Amino acid sequence: MQNNHRSPWQQLDYNLLFILFLMVISSCIAIYSAQMMDQYGSNFVIKQIVWYIIGGIAVVGVMVLDFDQFRKLSWYLYGLGILLLLGILAAPESIVPNINGAQSWYRFGPFALQPSELVKVALVIALANTIATHNEKYIIRTIHEDLLLLGKIAVIAGFPTFLVLLQPDLGTSLVFMAITGSLLLVSGIRWRIILILILSFILFISILVWIYFTFPQFFVEHILDQYQLNRFYAWLDPYGHKDAGYHTRNALLAIGSGMLFGKGFTEGSVYLPEAQTDFIFSIIGEEFGFVGTSFVISLFFLMVYRMINTALESNEAFGSYLCAGVIGMFTFQVFQNIGMNIQVMPITGIPLPFISYGGSSVLACMIAFGLVLNVRSRTVKYMFE
Repeated sequence: MQNNHRSPWQQLDYNLLFILFLMVISSCIAIYSAQMMDQYGSNFVIKQIVWYIIGGIAVVGVMVLDFDQFRKLSWYLYGLGILLLLGILAAPESIVPNINGAQSWYRFGPFALQPSELVKVALVIALANTIATHNEKYIIRTIHEDLLLLGKIAVIAGFPTFLVLLQPDLGTSLVFMAITGSLLLVSGIRWRIILILILSFILFISILVWIYFTFPQFFVEHILDQYQLNRFYAWLDPYGHKDAGYHTRNALLAIGSGMLFGKGFTEGSVYLPEAQTDFIFSIIGEEFGFVGTSFVISLFFLMVYRMINTALESNEAFGSYLCAGVIGMFTFQVFQNIGMNIQVMPITGIPLPFISYGGSSVLACMIAFGLVLNVRSRTVKYMFE
């Protein structure tokens, strides 16, 4: 027996919405502090609020459609994302400027868009649709069907990942891999195949390390640029590399100087370039201490927990796969961003979801958030379940 009297808008996950509200408040407070010491003098808070409003409109737009309708739109969205990434490589520098050694943005006057952020969501939808369709077609699975699904996933995820690496943008390509990995874990593919993939990845990394130490010149010319290698050097020894380790050293100094309760709102004194984006966590750590950073991490933990519940309770496999992809996307970005602020991970320029300043990032996160809300609001609950 089931209850069909409640509309999707009545079944909204208000706990998840309240967590998002607290993140928005935390973001505005942290960005306001960051802009006080920023060299550009821009009012990033106002811009962030505008993007949150645009993102809120996008969430409403996502909620209007039944999430199952995104299966029909998945290839259109994926194709549009690929075209945007190809445009990045083909457009003139007047439209796609070189920023910090990478061409990842479309810029039209004051408006800028990073298409790879939106492609994250398109990739989640396309992979979720592929896995759901494959599993519906092959109810009785053999190794052949598992390998076929693995091949489909590799092609769909590999193409945009390759295009992003050409920009070059290693950080976003790692997010694509995290999305793919999270969906692989729930795809139904045999664990021995997944274990072989993991061991193969470890072997691949080991070969790269061997090449670096054996043929360093070849490594720099054909695999990683020098500035990317400098980030690894700064990660391993930030105090031994004066220039490359500057961000890491100051991030550690900011968080460490905040101690338990922090120095107080707008009382931060450790300078970090572009602190409102990549190093917003360090701003929170310096001004609000361990208590403030623990609060932000707890918000992410609760958000992921609610999303996992939504994935488990969904009546449709496609809805569960959507949630799994979004969970993988958010979890990796949170781990990577916080990790690079505390020297657990190398610096890759990945923003902290919902907290860091950035229009494209906020919009992509809000759309992904809307997908999970959509799945939750259309989950049918059975009285005697």
